[in-house]
Amino acid sequence: MDKKPVKKTSVQNGSAPLSHPPKEEKATMLQKEVGLISGVCLIVGTMIGSGIFISPKAVLVGTGAVGPCLCVWAACGVLATLGECVCVFMCVCLCVCVCMGCCGVLATLGALCYAELGTMIPKSGGEYPYLMEAFGPVWAFLYSWTTILIVKPASFAIIALSCGEYAATPFYPGCTPPLLVTKSFAAATIFLICLVNCLSVKLASYIQNFFTAAKLFIILIIVVAGIVLLAQGNTQNLTNAFDGGATSFGAIGLAFYNGLWAYGGWNQLNFITEELKNPHRNMPLAIIIGIPLVTVCYVLVNIAYFSAMTPTELLQSPAVAVTFADRVLYPLSWVVPLFVVFSTFGAANGSCFTAGRLTYVAGREGHMIKILSYISLKYYTPAPALIFNGFLAFLYILPSDINTLINYFSFARWGFSGLTALALIVMRFTRRDLHRPVKVPVMIAVLVVVVSVYLVLAPIIDKPELEYLYCTIFILSGLIFYLLFIHYKFQWSHTIMRPITMHLQLLMEVVPPEKMN
Repeated sequence: MDKKPVKKTSVQNGSAPLSHPPKEEKATMLQKEVGLISGVCLIVGTMIGSGIFISPKAVLVGTGAVGPCLCVWAACGVLATLGECVCVFMCVCLCVCVCMGCCGVLATLGALCYAELGTMIPKSGGEYPYLMEAFGPVWAFLYSWTTILIVKPASFAIIALSCGEYAATPFYPGCTPPLLVTKSFAAATIFLICLVNCLSVKLASYIQNFFTAAKLFIILIIVVAGIVLLAQGNTQNLTNAFDGGATSFGAIGLAFYNGLWAYGGWNQLNFITEELKNPHRNMPLAIIIGIPLVTVCYVLVNIAYFSAMTPTELLQSPAVAVTFADRVLYPLSWVVPLFVVFSTFGAANGSCFTAGRLTYVAGREGHMIKILSYISLKYYTPAPALIFNGFLAFLYILPSDINTLINYFSFARWGFSGLTALALIVMRFTRRDLHRPVKVPVMIAVLVVVVSVYLVLAPIIDKPELEYLYCTIFILSGLIFYLLFIHYKFQWSHTIMRPITMHLQLLMEVVPPEKMN
């Protein structure tokens, strides 16, 4: 049943030719339908999701004061970008870092490294093809094993839960919405987003662009309101901003964890490289435009929060943005939770879009079951991979809470991000022959590796938690599956998976992808 159906011709058995040329047949593979604007919206729309509306509390807990809190937000942005940008942009990012403080720096560093890798190895799947090229199939499999089964669906679930929480909050003024209601909204969000992404790449891109514009609009409202408050003299929370700041090695690491969660998404274009138009040009440009924009928005939004709330009031707020709106924008305070729902919905859409591509690529390389690499014959989307990711995300919203998932997500994510930066260093020596349209100083990659090691180890050393042990055991357990089903090629598909694959293929109308040129 794996064979592709025979395509029909437009002229049959001597019939007269058509008066207009037949519609061009598309190859059964992912199409290049993502342009520069959609690329920028994917980065901005995925980065600005639930984090800026939830993480401010967690970052403030880790830093202990307003000043260090703002510095962490700025530093995270620079680290994310230095993994994905062009070399010239580094100077601009450093200037931004000096001007605004210190999580923007980290996002910038990461983005620079990923820009070189993405233009050097133009394959979808994020870190997966880079680890495959640098370290071989074992590390690539462990990454796909962890990311597909834990990291990506957990991220999707976190954002969907955030969307559900903000959607339910207006119906329960003055108290936290019931968990069942929040999870019901989250489940509906996951279902709707998966449906849209399965039906059309263009439709998913249009939705991403619309919701990105919506979230930038609500951020503008919050920032302008904050500026007005500061102009009226509400600066007491920003004076002596560094008094009482935390200096604990692990506490700062946890603050960066939560700040970098809000910056998650800076590497999203690397997951869809094969669908990006002119990736050598559009990938660096999208990063140059997207990440600094997000960094500036995050710092200004946090300043606006502190213009209306004391640190204690911010920590006690169940939904920071909603509390801010109730105090500053009444009687139009309902606008903020509405647009926050738009923001988190857009971020969930971007997360689902990219997660499906990683699952698709892993299936294509034989590191996941074959059906996950199939493409919809009608819509040219990786429908089985998208549905699989949505199903796992639905499972994650049942027992977990947001903070536990964030810690679980960050622990694994930054371990593989550091390994990917190390891959860039290794390939400078082992793959000198590869063309590098974007080439960054190797010291940037070294710095990303060092910071990633810190982000992995600092919270464990300061406050050991069982979740870190569970994560490590899960990652290493992937070796068992790799040895059985990939290295030794244990044959079980003919008796178990083949009939399942055949029926799923018929049900979803999907076919194996054609090979890339």
